[in-house]
Amino acid sequence: MPPAPLLDVNNIEVIYHPYILVLKGISIRVERNTITAVLGPNGAGKTTLLKAVSGLVRLERGRVTKGSIMFDGERIDTREPEEVSRRGIVYVAEGRRIFRELTVEENIEAVAYAWNTDDTDIVYKYFPRLKAKRKIRAGYLSGGEQQMLAIGLALLAKPKLLLLDEPSLGLAPRAVSELYQNITQLYREEKLTILLAEQNARKALEIADYGYILENGRIVLEGPAEKLREDKDVKEFYLGGARREKGGYRTVKWYRRKKRWV
Repeated sequence: MPPAPLLDVNNIEVIYHPYILVLKGISIRVERNTITAVLGPNGAGKTTLLKAVSGLVRLERGRVTKGSIMFDGERIDTREPEEVSRRGIVYVAEGRRIFRELTVEENIEAVAYAWNTDDTDIVYKYFPRLKAKRKIRAGYLSGGEQQMLAIGLALLAKPKLLLLDEPSLGLAPRAVSELYQNITQLYREEKLTILLAEQNARKALEIADYGYILENGRIVLEGPAEKLREDKDVKEFYLGGARREKGGYRTVKWYRRKKRWV
């Protein structure tokens, strides 16, 4: 028998407020010590999926109405967010959620105190740029540095599963490249399991082992990252590899009809 995945999301539906169906029969598996990418356009349901896994969907008048979420052999979709986090799932939300009025050092100290850990050097180990700016208020850091700090703070919780929600959102290309180098080093050296939600499909598929593509709350394609990078439709719609033909709007409509999962 193959080993059970660390995370097994089985055919879940998520409803908000209280009749808006957002996720429609989503199933994903996240194997241990891998990076799994969830890709798709804005509004596809990527963030909702991560919030369902972390339990935070319950705080936003949302609920998992069908299916189940298993983590490390235990069902967690009925658990409160704090219980989920204590089991080792740590969610890094989009938008760089940090204490902007505190210095980098104070951010680290506050979160380390909350998690009762003294191992604060791990933040500077994987994000060395922050060490030189440890006395600066976090709100004055660049966008890339703020994202590094947000991920660094998550490491203080010693996660078994790290959920990264749109880490490249709003960052310059150079900052995105540096951030993804840091994530790759962290994954390899700490042997973390990462579930990554991204619109930047190119960067995500460069480091991922396996990927899922969401559209309108459904999984429309999945497979090893290598295979997805070579898929013709993925190239055209997510990796900027569409054919350059004349025809304007009519050509765009033809491409949309051509997408095999529509």
